[in-house]
Amino acid sequence: MTEPTPRLLVVEDEAHLAAGLKLNFELEGYDVDTAGTMREAARMLLRPEGYTAIVLDIMLPDADGFELCKRLRGAGNYTPVIMLTARSAPEDRVRGLEAGADDYMVKPFSLEE
Repeated sequence: MTEPTPRLLVVEDEAHLAAGLKLNFELEGYDVDTAGTMREAARMLLRPEGYTAIVLDIMLPDADGFELCKRLRGAGNYTPVIMLTARSAPEDRVRGLEAGADDYMVKPFSLEE
């Protein structure tokens, strides 16, 4: 029996960055969905097939990623979350990890990261 293809959800409101992440993850063998808002991401997270991991921007047009991460953890969803954001201050990194993120990466970043 073959393993299912890992599925990622990229939550990023900058369309060009979301498309670039999607393409690069697909080239690495992942199935990738993208969402540009927290509302759209929340709808996608209700799908029964679930996700292997979530790449989450903090600054979304309708909410912030800290809040989405807190809601996921509060609902018992422990899908790994990597926050990917332009906010680089130490207090933002700590806040992201306290919200339940598994890792925190700052934009700009190298694809090798």
